Amino acid sequence: MSFEKGYVQVYTGNGKGKTTSSIGLGLRAAGSGLRVHMIQFMKGRRYSELDALEHVPGFTVEQHGRDEFVSKEKPEKIDVELAGKGLSRARKVVLSGEYDLVILDEVNVAVDFGLITEESVLELIRSKPAHVELVLTGRYATEGIIEAADLVTEMREIKHFYNSGVEARKGIEY
Repeated sequence: MSFEKGYVQVYTGNGKGKTTSSIGLGLRAAGSGLRVHMIQFMKGRRYSELDALEHVPGFTVEQHGRDEFVSKEKPEKIDVELAGKGLSRARKVVLSGEYDLVILDEVNVAVDFGLITEESVLELIRSKPAHVELVLTGRYATEGIIEAADLVTEMREIKHFYNSGVEARKGIEY
């Protein structure tokens, strides 16, 4: 099963839930027999959702980042290299036609941090096969990426318990 027409979706904004929403969409797609591939930019930590996704047939995930903070002002060479490898892999995955849904998690942040270019992401959007649904997540989606998308959802933080001193909890935030 695949789509006749795949669309481009963007989940952005400063609120919580962009990655979680894309994983939820991926679970729905995998449950329908679609093939899902998620590429995570700027992430190298073993998050709890990865443990669960290993048991979901048709849903694969790979990470292209370190388990370290990336400096927006002075990103390290390794961060630029890992993001470049992630983008190269994303091109292969999208263009292969093997997947119905491809999620590029935190790709908008990688662009904002200057690890990859907006134009390289726009080129990937323009070159995707018609049947591939493409999801781009992360804060700071550029106007160009927003314009190229068919659906854009902005997560907006209204209230967050972090602000009252609650620390991240395993199983909820990671």
